[in-house]
Amino acid sequence: MNRFAVLKVLAFLLLVTAGCLLLPAAVSAAYGDSDWPYFLAGAGLGTLLGGLGLLLVRDAPDLHVREGFAVVACGWLVVGLLGAVPYWLSGQIPSFTDAAFESISGFTTTGASILTDIESRSHGVLLWRATTHWLGGMGIVLLALAILPLLGVGGMQLFRAEVPGPVSERLTPRISQTAKLLWGVYLLLTLAEIVSLKIAGMGIFNAVCHSFGTMATGGFSNHNSSVGGYRAPAVEWTIIVFMFLAGANFSLHYLALTGKVKVYFKDEEFRFYVLIILVCAVLISTSLFAAHFYPGRGETIRRTLFQVTSIITTTGFGTADYLKWPPVAHAILLTLMIIGGCAGSTGGGIKVMRIFLLLRNAKYELKKMLHPRAVYTLWFNDRPVPQALLTNILGFFLLYMSILVAGVIILTLGGRDLVTSIGATAATLGNIGPGLGLVGPACNYAHLLDWEKWLLIMFMLIGRLEIFTVLVLFLPEAWRKR
Repeated sequence: MNRFAVLKVLAFLLLVTAGCLLLPAAVSAAYGDSDWPYFLAGAGLGTLLGGLGLLLVRDAPDLHVREGFAVVACGWLVVGLLGAVPYWLSGQIPSFTDAAFESISGFTTTGASILTDIESRSHGVLLWRATTHWLGGMGIVLLALAILPLLGVGGMQLFRAEVPGPVSERLTPRISQTAKLLWGVYLLLTLAEIVSLKIAGMGIFNAVCHSFGTMATGGFSNHNSSVGGYRAPAVEWTIIVFMFLAGANFSLHYLALTGKVKVYFKDEEFRFYVLIILVCAVLISTSLFAAHFYPGRGETIRRTLFQVTSIITTTGFGTADYLKWPPVAHAILLTLMIIGGCAGSTGGGIKVMRIFLLLRNAKYELKKMLHPRAVYTLWFNDRPVPQALLTNILGFFLLYMSILVAGVIILTLGGRDLVTSIGATAATLGNIGPGLGLVGPACNYAHLLDWEKWLLIMFMLIGRLEIFTVLVLFLPEAWRKR
């Protein structure tokens, strides 16, 4: 692995992050808050480190596959640590472990928070939390792809390693142009949600922060009670719609904007995604109706649909404490945490496409039991699925479940109860935020021990980068000379 090529791109990412820190600094100063110098200090540190890095490796060679994986995996950690600096220096989050947890949770779009009184935080902190979501949603590395050609660095290796899901869709022959198109769709949907939330009655600052969190499927809110604290059905329905869109493949949104609206109905993953949401919403709302949990059907349906959409898209916003719902709802929501959003979305989890193909492959395996000599071809969207892709999906599923089980065992060995251990591991590995038990929607992660927080930080990174990108760096072959 050529470490100079990796360092060159990491230095550039530090400069991008430093530039983004100027936005909360300006907003904090405009609102008269006192912490704007600390955002400038973070920007200065990022500029210094990034500038020195570029000076040291001006003649670094092009990226290859190994360097692409290293840049993505290390890039998320580096920008996450830089993003923690303003939290820590300002004293808003005195512990650096907590500051790193909050920052990396933002960049990985997990939305797991250690803040206990969010509403007392400055405008700069609230905006920076939302901005880390927004940058992490489509990927700060994907953002850099549009500019990397200026540095003489090829981007395809980064794109393959960064874009979530088993298949990276190239909308155009040039990878930088594809990155710009995806970011254009991302920006357009974000602006549409800001306007919609403003019309629904939310203030412009909160509308911006919640739109950043929604489109990134992040989940940081400016209210202690999350979206439920606004007590506005119009706001909830607006966020439901945009969470749903954020959990779908962004390639479909681009094609729809070019006039090909039928792509939604033709895409098997999207249809399965809609089916999962509707079935789970019906099951949970039926259990709530039976328990007379809410006074009216409208409220029951709205809260159920909000929570189901929030969990499957791994956004993590909340309008209710679902731990008070019937046990069947807990089981369904835990299942949705593991499934996650669609491939090519900003959501986490295993992804709907992988689950769909695993189920279809299982169906064919059952058929083979009855017809041993029959030859079945696995199809997806009218295309045969290569055996290599199916093997990749099976390996991913095995690794995902193995890490999930290992995380639960480690946390229980440390003294955590089983429900909290399952909830914390599933919520961070799936980049969801709220989990079960003591890390449920009415709680947060502040009470966890430092080693538990760093363990969950590792799960956030592994989950956001879809396991392979991180674990491949632990192979000796990744570091040997070619």
